[in-house]
Amino acid sequence: MPQQEAHVDWELVMRQAGPYPLEAFDFIREGLHFTTLRIHKDYDQLPELERHVSGQQLCLGLRDFAIRKYGLMARAVMDHWKIERTDDFGRIVFAMIGAGLMSHTDEDDFEDFRSVYDFDEAFSREALLERISAG
Repeated sequence: MPQQEAHVDWELVMRQAGPYPLEAFDFIREGLHFTTLRIHKDYDQLPELERHVSGQQLCLGLRDFAIRKYGLMARAVMDHWKIERTDDFGRIVFAMIGAGLMSHTDEDDFEDFRSVYDFDEAFSREALLERISAG
């Protein structure tokens, strides 16, 4: 069970993750919720352990969440936060797991986040316009 945020040493978590600002951590948490609701339609009726999403699912959900939240500026926001590839999502996630802010299963591994998609393709103007128009 994740620990209470009041007891989290955010400075330490941020140092362990890398060069990412606090806003990136908030984005990951919001994006996890977005992704989980999208994958598990019956989210509210599932026990916490059954609400799990894989690293790959989370990366895809974070892409879609970024586009929904920031539209054509999604890539610029990611760049501003020093998030340049899906591995960066994994670094943030595993730092949050280490701090007790997120849970994981024994099958979860950092490799699940490695090279899930190419940011240049996923956040290209054409891809953004296509995803925005698809809703």
